[in-house]
Amino acid sequence: MTATENFPRLLVAAEFPPNASGGGPAIVRQMLKNWPVDRLFWWSCQPDRDKHFGQQIAAQRVATIPPRLYPNRRFRSPKTFFLRHIWSRWAAQHFRQTLSLFKPDVVWVIPTSWSIPPLVRALLPANVPFHVSVHDYADCQGWLNSFGPAQVGRLQQQLELLYARATTRDGIFYPMIADLRARTGREANGAVHAGLEKKDFEYLQVRPPGPEDQIRIAYTGTISCEVDFAKFVRAIAAVRPKLARKVSLEIFSSHSYRDRPWFDAAWMNERGNLAEPHFSTELKKCSWAFVMMELADDNRSHFFSLPTKFASSLATGLPIFALGHQESSLIKIAQQYRVGVCATDGSPEALQAKVWEALAMENPWEIFGSEILRCASEEFDAMRIRELLQQCLITGARGQPNR
Repeated sequence: MTATENFPRLLVAAEFPPNASGGGPAIVRQMLKNWPVDRLFWWSCQPDRDKHFGQQIAAQRVATIPPRLYPNRRFRSPKTFFLRHIWSRWAAQHFRQTLSLFKPDVVWVIPTSWSIPPLVRALLPANVPFHVSVHDYADCQGWLNSFGPAQVGRLQQQLELLYARATTRDGIFYPMIADLRARTGREANGAVHAGLEKKDFEYLQVRPPGPEDQIRIAYTGTISCEVDFAKFVRAIAAVRPKLARKVSLEIFSSHSYRDRPWFDAAWMNERGNLAEPHFSTELKKCSWAFVMMELADDNRSHFFSLPTKFASSLATGLPIFALGHQESSLIKIAQQYRVGVCATDGSPEALQAKVWEALAMENPWEIFGSEILRCASEEFDAMRIRELLQQCLITGARGQPNR
């Protein structure tokens, strides 16, 4: 797709704004590469406070959620009641006005959190094609804690309704797609997630093998499960004195964790939320990438999500230390391609053994490099994924539903 006229007028509908941090927004920006700015519009529940990532759009409308009324454990019930019965009705009308104002040919919906209820109210009756991309389920642990089980159950049902009624649809990875097929009876057009660009593949072909004088372990993004993250930290702390090389943990995140009891400034560094290309440059200086999902077997959403940091780690050629439940998408893909070391047991003895296995390697790239490149080529080719997504949007805009 090259000529500008081949691109339909696209409205992205999500809770987050164009330049938000996090894995979901990063996927959307990558998939929108080369989309003409004058044909790109945005509806969200949060304003775009800065242009940190450089995503440009023609216009944005924001159905703002008052920050003080966003549900958490304090006054959860009345805040949830307000958003569900009052705000969502207003936001649905706001979205209808947005459709009338922007006149999109197709809508791309990323259903997350409180963006879901107004989109169900406004989009399902509307005569406009839409594509749904499911990055996470609504019943993830964070939303359960904030909104309560009853509300996340409703959000999950509405998410599945949007998915089932969409013109075209995708999931973050194959286990989620299979689960959504079983739950909705609808087939996805494919898997859409973060991937590697041409320059990333070129780098992997010439990446130097090491050895390195220091072991730098990179973690990027929000720490979603600090209990399991602390287990990993304690395992490193137990192994560090036995290693000949210095070990450091480099945390690239917009959040600060310096006040946590597990944080040790003697060997941990907070690097902040770096923009490209500085982020990739710094990540390439590391030796390992730590990617995790919850170890617990009662968090269903973690089985099906796939962290965006998995792709960013592949792009910089970092062997991956994957920690998670054995049935999670993360562990399955990491084991299938052997891109590093996998740990599924959070006991101190087992985790320390896995950490030692990884950090004692002299040249991990020589061991895992070929599989990292194979995994990236077969599963994480950004150009191929982008073409899939953009073809879905074109198909929908032309009134060719795939139901």
